[in-house]
Amino acid sequence: MRKSILLFAFIVGVLAVNAQSLPSKIQVLTQMKLANTYFMTKWPDPTAVIVTNKSRPSNLWTRGTYYEGLMQLYYLTQDATLLKYAVDWGTFHKWQPTYTGTVATRVADNQCCFQTFLELYQLDPTKTERIATAQISIDAMVNSTKVNDWWWIDAMHMAMPVFAKFGNVKSDNKYYEKMYNLYNYTKSQAKGVGLYNAADSLWYRDSVYLPPTKSPNGLPVYWSRGNGWVFAALTRTLDVLPAIAPHRDEYVSVFKQMAGKLKRIQRTDGFWNCNLGDANDYGGKETSGTVFFTYGLAWGINHNLLDSATYYPIVVKAWNGLIADALHVNGSLGWVQSAGSKPADGQPLSYDKMPDFEDFGLGGFLLAGSEVYKLTKVINGATTVAELNANDLQLSAYPNPFAQSVRISYEAATTNSGVNILNALGQRVFSSNAHTSGDVSFCWNAKSTNGNSLPNGLYMVCVTDGNRKQVRKIVLER
Repeated sequence: MRKSILLFAFIVGVLAVNAQSLPSKIQVLTQMKLANTYFMTKWPDPTAVIVTNKSRPSNLWTRGTYYEGLMQLYYLTQDATLLKYAVDWGTFHKWQPTYTGTVATRVADNQCCFQTFLELYQLDPTKTERIATAQISIDAMVNSTKVNDWWWIDAMHMAMPVFAKFGNVKSDNKYYEKMYNLYNYTKSQAKGVGLYNAADSLWYRDSVYLPPTKSPNGLPVYWSRGNGWVFAALTRTLDVLPAIAPHRDEYVSVFKQMAGKLKRIQRTDGFWNCNLGDANDYGGKETSGTVFFTYGLAWGINHNLLDSATYYPIVVKAWNGLIADALHVNGSLGWVQSAGSKPADGQPLSYDKMPDFEDFGLGGFLLAGSEVYKLTKVINGATTVAELNANDLQLSAYPNPFAQSVRISYEAATTNSGVNILNALGQRVFSSNAHTSGDVSFCWNAKSTNGNSLPNGLYMVCVTDGNRKQVRKIVLER
């Protein structure tokens, strides 16, 4: 099997040419497409019931996590097939949460699908039905005083970004405040102590694993995927949270603390162990935690929250490890732990053993790939740490979402940089060139190059400066 993988990698160029560098953009995209094509071929009907030990609807949290990654692949490729797959999925489920239909739900797992529903709404704000039922559930929570809903850390990934996205869509801080209250209960108040151990910069999955619970070796139990859920939750929340939103600094602080810890405990093969607190408690490669850590670390570099010289080598080792040791010739992923709550679940893991659900690991892989893609050079070849630092355009767009105008700023090294703004279909609607180097800043008033007002929705700001490129998503919501 290993020979087959290496042969395949040689033929299509999916492996990095250097263990200290990332693959080219085309290689990363090829790797993402390979994994996603495998899944969509296996599941051509997005509405089909998921059958493992029992039947479950396809808007389950596992599938919701997959669609998070699928949307990122869509943003990169603008492949209408991917968008249709997501829209058909939401339409079939009538844009409703898992299990409860039109009845409001407080269960975070049942709300995971709302993340993609919200993004699909932002692509076409005329489709208000895409978030109508979701808003009933979220508003019911916002208007209550209960804060102990997220008693297990997986819940933060399932629901925290939903509150952040509603705060953006509705331009209302009440969603941010409720999100913080729910988060703070999980972090600091659950069972009187909270599930976050600041001394170790890691999270206990739920109160069952709080001290005095230990691993068989007498060490803490910090479940890898559980911490991956949190790291992804912080990443996806910060990705859409306005710079002036309340409590943003808290999320940034914990994100950085976790990043520092993850750097120190990464395995030499690029993966992270099932128990981050005990390398000998079912020690070995584990993909689902690793993809979420890779996603968050790459995102942190791309958004200037993490030092590139420090963390870029960690991302390189993680992504190259995933491609070399987890990605199969057919696009499936090995070393993925099945659904569970602790390191022992689904053991033993292996390259050839498939988990009970393949979707959530793939979702994390696509999320990771979307940020790794942004770290690589536009041209084929390796990106070194020095090149990475030199290639950073410091592109920003504020406010985002915006109603009237957005200020776009970046640092140009040449005197011939350019900005193209694309709509959700990948069509260029605005372009501008700058003929000075240094700080470039201008306000875009949501009009096309010829002065026509543009509709609400998602747009991509693409800046080119010599061989450097950077992209930012912006959302127009009048």
